[in-house]
Amino acid sequence: MKTLVDHIVKVGIADLKFAEAPMHLRTSGLGSCVGVVIYDTRLKIAGMAHVMLPDSTSAKKDNINVYKYADTSLPVLLQTLLDKGAKRYQLKAKIAGGAQMFSFSSTNDMLRVGERNVVAVKQFLETERIPIVAEDVRGKSGRTIEFSTETLLLNVRTVNQGTQDL
Repeated sequence: MKTLVDHIVKVGIADLKFAEAPMHLRTSGLGSCVGVVIYDTRLKIAGMAHVMLPDSTSAKKDNINVYKYADTSLPVLLQTLLDKGAKRYQLKAKIAGGAQMFSFSSTNDMLRVGERNVVAVKQFLETERIPIVAEDVRGKSGRTIEFSTETLLLNVRTVNQGTQDL
């Protein structure tokens, strides 16, 4: 007999995974990182990306981890869902994370990684016309998220703030 733990696909930092009903996708360690779930409402299949940075153009090496960046992981997430039979018009998104984990007196935009991640994710989803139906972004606290492909709910646990379903 399978337990709930057997139904959880763990998504690591700078990682991307897929699941179908009744599986769950879970990632933790979302500080300035953003967790992005794109799912097909009819097929009940989903992918989750744990985006660390907004843009791969700042990478210093050639063999980058494409799952680390919004501009490289999200196209892979979308195309894989379409390859699995998802219909573009059925796709929805839920996002969480992008906190400002540290206080800086500097106005240097490079230090505002959480904000830059949120903007990059939203720009991609808008360009691809995938509606964001729920979000819990920014703030100052880390999060763990778990998405149910069965109920299509995103459970967000925020440090020192409790849990909510989106």
